[in-house]
Amino acid sequence: MSLNLTSLVAILFGLLFGALALLLSPAKAFLAVVGLAGAVTILRFPFWGLVLFALVATFMPYSTVNLGIRSTVSEAILALTWGAVLWHSFLARLPDTPSLGLRPTDQMLLWLMLFSVFPFIVGQVSVHADTSGVANWLRWLLSLSSVFLCAKLLVDHKHRESLVIALLLGSLAMLALSIGVFVRTRSGAGIAPILALFNYGNFDMLKFGLEAMSSRMGSPWMHPNAIGGIMALLLPLAFCFGMTEQGWKRALGLSVACLGAAALLLASSRGAMVSLALVLMWMATRRVPYTGRLLMIGAALTVALVMAYPPLQERLATIFSSDNASTEVRFDEYRMFPQAVLAYPFGIGFKVDPPVPGTDLLGISNLWLNFIYKTGIVGMLFFVAVTLRWWREARPQSGPIRLTKDNALWLGTTAGILSALVSGLFDHYFSFAVVMVALFWLMVGINVLEARRLFPARLPQVNRVAYHKPQLDGAQP
Repeated sequence: MSLNLTSLVAILFGLLFGALALLLSPAKAFLAVVGLAGAVTILRFPFWGLVLFALVATFMPYSTVNLGIRSTVSEAILALTWGAVLWHSFLARLPDTPSLGLRPTDQMLLWLMLFSVFPFIVGQVSVHADTSGVANWLRWLLSLSSVFLCAKLLVDHKHRESLVIALLLGSLAMLALSIGVFVRTRSGAGIAPILALFNYGNFDMLKFGLEAMSSRMGSPWMHPNAIGGIMALLLPLAFCFGMTEQGWKRALGLSVACLGAAALLLASSRGAMVSLALVLMWMATRRVPYTGRLLMIGAALTVALVMAYPPLQERLATIFSSDNASTEVRFDEYRMFPQAVLAYPFGIGFKVDPPVPGTDLLGISNLWLNFIYKTGIVGMLFFVAVTLRWWREARPQSGPIRLTKDNALWLGTTAGILSALVSGLFDHYFSFAVVMVALFWLMVGINVLEARRLFPARLPQVNRVAYHKPQLDGAQP
């Protein structure tokens, strides 16, 4: 009896699942089967890999899995999605992607990635540490590559909307979990047992850090400033999406916006608060509907939450004070930063994060200066060039901005990216922090695709139609 390919694959998977059931505990065997089923689904439908990444990266970003090497689940999904994309490209099952000449932001980002080879080599030679810079460098490149995945998989507005829904669903689950645990335990360390269940790495050190900042809300993002940065990135998108949708989609967007605002206060992230306020003011000056009212409602809710939660009163009383310990550390970082540049003029590369072990230097809580620290001044200039290319593609037209269902994704992602960049004046997370960087560039990928759809006149004259081609058969699940 002859076997076709489908039967052979079914038999092989049956044997594999049987072996897993015999060798592993029931819980681990179940998780292994689910993981294998998910991997096969992603290989068959790459778009669902990107959707799953959006869900996992916003809900439990640093949950880890050991597949020979230890990796976050989010990064493993992203890498698997790339494998599926390459396989489908080999089989010619994906639509043609417009050339890099029609994608100026992607093109400049590719130059930044290529340039990073130089500081990587310099860091491998000049920085002495036990860790390997190869893995860190490859993980950073993988995070940046989410822009190119968007160009491959988010071929129409419907796909982009589905991905945004996944981002908001993951964010809603993360916010409900974090706020619920904090309200029940009144401690940032209350989230620690759940993070242990999610298989977070370096758990003892993580728990110690959460206990040291117990007055601030804990979350799967581990550090209060990290969840502040993610909220700065996603809240404008949640607001714009919610205000222009109906039914459950409207409830989803506005729920994330409201819970995210509460999380910002409970986490007490100064940079995120200031950046969101500045971006909302900019939107109000451009006469985006509802932003003025949103500022007033936000101020009223802030007063109500502060009055209802006394520890927040104490935190906010010192958060913007020059006597705040965190503020003093920031001033010391800026004071010593020139010494770091002189010691490592070409950057420290990817072997370690600042500061370099064995030196008396400090790190730097600034997005652009952290690029100098890691990749040198030239690396920072490449990042600035990418940012300028993005702004030329995505900037709004002159005059008032009208928020509609058609432009909600573009406006929400534009405001979110601006807010993340402004928060970069106070924190460095969107420069080299894994998963956070991937989400940032995922938002950039969505944004530039929407901008190219809405403003086709900004594209080069040749082949503008490339962004409006019908999707090929087999390109979507």
